[in-house]
Amino acid sequence: MEITLNGYYTLIFATLVLLLGRFMIKNIKVLEDFNIPEPVVGGLVAAIIVYSLNIFWGYTFNFHQGLQTATMLMFFASIGLSADFGRLKAGGTPLLIFLAVVSVFIVLQDVVGVGMASALGLDPLLGLVTGSISLTGGHGTAGAWGVVLEEEYGVVGATTLGIAVATYGLVAGGIVGGPVARRLIKNLGLQPAPANPNPTKAEKVAGAQSLYSTKHDEDGDHREEEMFEKPDNIRLITASSTIETLALFAAALAIADIMTIVAEGTWFQLPTFVWALAAGVIIRNSLTIVFNFDMFDRAIDVIGNASLSLFLAMALLSLKLWQLTDLAGPVLIILLVQTIVMILYAYFVTSRIMGKDYDAAVLAAGHCGFGMGATPTAIANMQAVTDRYLPSPKAFLIVPMVGAFFVDIINATVLQIFTKIPF
Repeated sequence: MEITLNGYYTLIFATLVLLLGRFMIKNIKVLEDFNIPEPVVGGLVAAIIVYSLNIFWGYTFNFHQGLQTATMLMFFASIGLSADFGRLKAGGTPLLIFLAVVSVFIVLQDVVGVGMASALGLDPLLGLVTGSISLTGGHGTAGAWGVVLEEEYGVVGATTLGIAVATYGLVAGGIVGGPVARRLIKNLGLQPAPANPNPTKAEKVAGAQSLYSTKHDEDGDHREEEMFEKPDNIRLITASSTIETLALFAAALAIADIMTIVAEGTWFQLPTFVWALAAGVIIRNSLTIVFNFDMFDRAIDVIGNASLSLFLAMALLSLKLWQLTDLAGPVLIILLVQTIVMILYAYFVTSRIMGKDYDAAVLAAGHCGFGMGATPTAIANMQAVTDRYLPSPKAFLIVPMVGAFFVDIINATVLQIFTKIPF
């Protein structure tokens, strides 16, 4: 029996998933110790429940995809609306170095995928599906490239396999990032930041409503460098600022939709979320530079963080775990090897090249997030780490720009090269 839930019920279940994840992390110490994001925890439990209902009673649930897509686009728009040119310039050399590190890993991911597929007797192009198409690329790239591989290269089932692998990557990326950062931070001798022993009444209320652990500055003031890092910190916003900010989000999403249609089939075709981020950057800097407009960063911060949590909850809630059970043994072996390669690369390469310090550890967690899953997973990984230890403005400046702006372009270029190789 197939049950389709509209946006209203999808939103209800997503909020329940977030509350479940919060409850489990507060009561299961190992989850907190390993910095597992709450949407991942609650979403996995929900996915197992949905899987059980399908296996034992034949129920299949279809959740509203439009709402999931909208929250993802709003999150990326929030990054663009938060990024003025001064902050983009601040990325500087570290951003270029991290981009090089990520680019090398994309090539490595495809080499491992193709090599393992060939060794295990599979079509080498399936190695690309179990490589950067689905892991670094995520569900959107998997769906797009799956059609290409099926229609132009005769790879049967590439789309279904790609979606299943992307599903695995989304979960794996959210699970391995925290432990990798925790190990690196432990090597540095850092301890978790202590909670404020004398919280104000407002902080107690915010903590009780938070979807993350409750740590705040003593004065509760918002600081710009903590954008997206401390989602439980108090933001002083008003109804008017929220409405004006939502108008900016609406403009960014409208531009993204138009550009997706205009660019389809052209050399500058990009995923919609990249256009949303780019539109946010253009709107932000046009208004502030040309019209001297006062941007409401605090409202952007709140809406962006809420959108991120809801997107991850709905993405994991929509998992169809029975798709993973249909994967052949060789594919599961490739995915296991890819996970190990991601862990080792983030631990020994990403962290060391980026400086072997605390920021490098947070960057490694973020790299695990979008190297296996998606940029929102990377942000969630880093939020879980910085909420427990220290802020990392450097990581939160670099990862969203690399993960959202440059990865898809580099990945598309690498995949074009690999598909032209006569295996």
